[in-house]
Amino acid sequence: MEDSSPRPLAIVKVGDTFGHLRETHGDFEQWVGDRLGPVGLPVVVLDPRRGDTLPAPNRLSGAIVTGSHAMVSHREDWSESTAEWIAQLVAHGTPMLGICYGHQLLAHALGGEAGDHPGGPEVGTVDVALTPAAAGDPLLQALPAHFKAQVVHWQSALRLPPHAVHLAGNAFEPHQAFRVGPRAWGLQFHPEFDDAVMRVYVDRSAGELRSRGFDPSALRDQVAPTPEATALLRRFAAITEAHETACALPA
Repeated sequence: MEDSSPRPLAIVKVGDTFGHLRETHGDFEQWVGDRLGPVGLPVVVLDPRRGDTLPAPNRLSGAIVTGSHAMVSHREDWSESTAEWIAQLVAHGTPMLGICYGHQLLAHALGGEAGDHPGGPEVGTVDVALTPAAAGDPLLQALPAHFKAQVVHWQSALRLPPHAVHLAGNAFEPHQAFRVGPRAWGLQFHPEFDDAVMRVYVDRSAGELRSRGFDPSALRDQVAPTPEATALLRRFAAITEAHETACALPA
């Protein structure tokens, strides 16, 4: 008899937050999990950096690749093997969401380019604008045309993969969101960050921000909640559940 239980949704942990923040607020995978809402799927956390095996695409209902303090352009072994796995997910049509590092790794995995942003870091709460293509996108279509999001990144998806659908950007970072295929998304911003976490990142980045001509105090004062961006995680969970249900139906 075939197993009819739903396949798990994997949170692929590719980084850790600061130690003191982890002790008080948790870590990337917890923030993602908490913001998925009530999920009718088992959720598993996998860490390829510590040698966890990433399952075959047909063994998962979906996957979310977290952010990281690492850099995609450093091409670490665990990162390159995860990129190969991401390409397999996309080819299989498994729902996938890449956040910050995961967004850049998705671009890299499919023939785009990730590297240092020519303008330096983008840190804080920023305005993001949807492109016209987002009006028909299953994940982003419910967002307002302009919304706020939390960002902290030194690298970017400098060039999107061939045939990618550009979904959102701003004046500093044109590639804030994109989709490849029917159900694989990259988000440069952090839907899992709340404003308290964002302030910590601004504070920890203050020295470099100041050296590059930014005003950390002003950036900190501008930090605000980002409910529209956060809602994307719940929306992705719903898309994944719906896809899993469709896959379970008899042909």
